[in-house]
Amino acid sequence: MKKKRVDELLLEQNLIQTIEEAPAYILSGKVFTKKEVKILTAGEKLPANTELYIKGLEKKYVSRGGLKLEKAIHSFHLDLNNKVILDIGASTGGFTDVSLQNGAKLVYALDVGTNQLAWELRNHEQVVVMEQTNFRHSVLEDFKEGPPDLATIDVSFISLDLILPPLSSILKDKGEVVALIKPQFEAEKEEVGEGGIVHDPLVYRKVLEYIIEVAEDLSFVLQDLTISPITGSKGNTEFLAYFIKEGPKNSKRKLLINEVLKNFEK
Repeated sequence: MKKKRVDELLLEQNLIQTIEEAPAYILSGKVFTKKEVKILTAGEKLPANTELYIKGLEKKYVSRGGLKLEKAIHSFHLDLNNKVILDIGASTGGFTDVSLQNGAKLVYALDVGTNQLAWELRNHEQVVVMEQTNFRHSVLEDFKEGPPDLATIDVSFISLDLILPPLSSILKDKGEVVALIKPQFEAEKEEVGEGGIVHDPLVYRKVLEYIIEVAEDLSFVLQDLTISPITGSKGNTEFLAYFIKEGPKNSKRKLLINEVLKNFEK
């Protein structure tokens, strides 16, 4: 089996926000495998499927990514109770976990990858595992338990302009969408800085305006916008957007963008 560095595994498992955080946890003796083997160096290589944990670090969800949806639920006043959720880009299942903890009736955990979803979710009776599934090619008939009421989107290395079109024919009318808008995967190549990080607030604005326009052309109407509580894997700022399919028209699009960018454009 392929092996990976411990610091890379910590990042992939959403136990740290940036790879630079790893040495401090390791040198303080807080990083262990699930088999209680202490990790001694960040460069140590382990099988890619090795699960790690940081002693003393509270873990509310199977991955820290769940904190993004947690904020969306509170900020956008979402009610997931008894709803069918489509988790696009499920990965280890942070959003799936949050959805279940907030009363979802069923979650489609969809991801283009395989063997990433946490074991406890993979075997959960309310989770439909849809691995090795490229959502770009998904159709309503793929969702055997019925169309979703709400979709969450947390994808990488692909633009939302390729995800939203198929979603428009799958999501129920008046269905809700919580989408992570990630400038590093939406901006032009020359707009992304060294190390794959976007710093320019003008690029943030351009990306937000573009994705919101794409969404509204597909009848996903923006209702609210906020900053993700945690950064992307390399420290990138990301944004949480809330849309409703065929939702009430919102004339505050510009105001919402201005509000979310006010601390970046000083």
